[in-house]
Amino acid sequence: MSTRRISSGVWIVVLLAAALAAISFLSVQASQNMPAKNIASAEPKPSAKPHPSATKPKTYKVPDDSGTGRRIVYSLSQKRVWLISESESAARTFTVWPGNVPPAEGKHPVTFRRAEGTGSDGVRIEHAVYFGTQSAFSNAVDGASPAPDSTVKTGAIRESVADGTALWDFATKGTLIHVVG
Repeated sequence: MSTRRISSGVWIVVLLAAALAAISFLSVQASQNMPAKNIASAEPKPSAKPHPSATKPKTYKVPDDSGTGRRIVYSLSQKRVWLISESESAARTFTVWPGNVPPAEGKHPVTFRRAEGTGSDGVRIEHAVYFGTQSAFSNAVDGASPAPDSTVKTGAIRESVADGTALWDFATKGTLIHVVG
């Protein structure tokens, strides 16, 4: 009687094939027994928010009775400014941080402009555009928008650096500023 020996390489191949067959069999069984809710949760869910390109930016309607033609409109209640072009379209709109002395409602021409200086609150400012008796738009050089000091009466109306630059470029001397409630 002859005994044949099986080499160790063959045993490894046989064991590996058996292990793969067992794993495949168990995988098929597991996928057939998986509850439907787990299968569904593996699929991507639609986002609750629309894609950013599908959303429209919020528009802010220019207040009624705010004049005509090229002008700046400042709404006291909305704390918002519009730069209106000659064609009656809003070239830009932005929020502002008003001081504690509001300007009078009505039409006011830009009377003076100052490229840089110090505000009544001691903050370094730039792009100051003066109108009315004691009001001015300006932006803090450092971009800050602090609440006005209640012990200092100020007609300063602050805006961001980018908005301050846009208003400065738009508001030449004599440009009308329409202040509405």
